Amino acid sequence: MKETNMNAEFFDALDLLEKEKNVSKAYLLDKIKNAIIIAVKRDYRAQNNIKVDIDPDRKTFNVYLTKAVVEEVSDSDSEMTLADAKAFYKKSKDERLSIVEVGDVVDLPLATKDFGRIAAQTAKHVIRQGIREAERSKLCEELQSKQDEVITATVMRMDHKRGAAVLEIGNSEAFLPKTEMVPSEELFEGDKVKVYVVDVSVTERGPKIMISRTHPGLVRRLFEMEVPEIFDGTVEIKSISREAGMRTKLAVYSKDENIDPIGSCIGQKGTRVANIVDELGGEKIDIVLWNPDPVKFISEALRPAEVVKVEIVDAENKVCSVTVPDHQLSLAIGIKGQNARLAARLTGYKIDIRPASGYYGEEEPENNS
Repeated sequence: MKETNMNAEFFDALDLLEKEKNVSKAYLLDKIKNAIIIAVKRDYRAQNNIKVDIDPDRKTFNVYLTKAVVEEVSDSDSEMTLADAKAFYKKSKDERLSIVEVGDVVDLPLATKDFGRIAAQTAKHVIRQGIREAERSKLCEELQSKQDEVITATVMRMDHKRGAAVLEIGNSEAFLPKTEMVPSEELFEGDKVKVYVVDVSVTERGPKIMISRTHPGLVRRLFEMEVPEIFDGTVEIKSISREAGMRTKLAVYSKDENIDPIGSCIGQKGTRVANIVDELGGEKIDIVLWNPDPVKFISEALRPAEVVKVEIVDAENKVCSVTVPDHQLSLAIGIKGQNARLAARLTGYKIDIRPASGYYGEEEPENNS
């Protein structure tokens, strides 16, 4: 059966698209098949009796209308008589002339020119659309693979009206809202910054990526990148609480008694934690030892303040009372309550901090002498 030749340059173009755009040729060919089927249905009043056979290796394709051989034709678009089938095979010098019978299916080839201008335009449109969809799909996959990871982005421009930044991540753009920027940090066009990928969603316009410089996950990933013991699981980060640009508390733990989890995070002469502090613009980082005993963990979480006693008031609702030396009260609470607030988030407990004397300093004590 005579094959319909397709311009070899067209297949060469598909090869180039696959190489340069990284779009699967098989994906594009599938789109082209669908476009041809749509055109044939419209021009030949065909329904489901269309067959498209594309051979990219031979750089050819065949398009057929398939018709069932019947004794009496009731639908000329999908059926033909035995006499017509034999006439077709005779004309095409096909060996099936001698064996064709009622019930067989005959493939009637169509020439490329028979599709006309509209079919060609449809194919071109679908190819362009297919390329866009494939690129969008690939971009989505790439970005989704980076979810919950830290990536380096470039500041493209600043939106001073909203106080936000537009970042370049690979071949896509991402919006860094003011709420996800470190308050004390000022970004400029061309700056390289590390951001945490919070979420990647798929929309009609393509992937939408949510990034952050304030998310606790950024600190976690930075420690994983900087501390080999965390990366390999020897040291675990049990919990993090953070007020971006100000202070972070990190609770760490190791099952290996020979490993100092805090020392591993700090590094020799403090180099490891110093690198992370620099990346976060000078944000203070407290590294404390996690403990399965909430009493001990709460004591650790309130560092650098000393703790005299921790009493679990309500274990179910996680409420505790903490006693500290009088001179440590302001340190335990912290500036504007920051240390107590971060400790509460780190442990999951509501913490009521009391001075050992019971005197908070609101009024002078009575002189009973």
